[in-house]
Amino acid sequence: MQNRNNDPKAKLFEEQVIEVKSVVKVNKGGRQRRFSATVVVGDRKGKVGLGMGKANEVPDAIKKAIQAANKNMIKVHLTDNRTIAHDVIGTRGAAKVMLKPAAAGTGVIAGGAVRAVLELAGIRDILSKSLGSRTKNNMANATMDALKQLKTPEHTAELRGKTVEEILG
Repeated sequence: MQNRNNDPKAKLFEEQVIEVKSVVKVNKGGRQRRFSATVVVGDRKGKVGLGMGKANEVPDAIKKAIQAANKNMIKVHLTDNRTIAHDVIGTRGAAKVMLKPAAAGTGVIAGGAVRAVLELAGIRDILSKSLGSRTKNNMANATMDALKQLKTPEHTAELRGKTVEEILG
């Protein structure tokens, strides 16, 4: 068995379980019950990952989800180490999440799965609105999609052939 105290990844990232649910597959011999877990992992400094895992027992499903989340890490560019650079809309299935940058001291205006992803990404001031379906898995995935769409001012300046000062005004 792995010793959690000596595991370097355990110290780097925080993990938060978004959802654990029971799933059933019906076979000829009856129902087969398993558990599905959705976990978000982040360092609160701009790195965040989302993963899902399924197993016969809840702890095993959570372990699998944490491993998947560590593989699916993305880097989020934070403006002033607290918010995002521009408005963005992320989608997954019928779920849509709109994210807007906010003034200092606003806090994280989001609920459920969206809040968990944003907080572990290290975003401290943001406004969000959930549109369409409100399934926890799809809301978390839509938030990750929105965070992937963010562009840095440097990247935008490069695309337009301008300087960063011209972009920021």
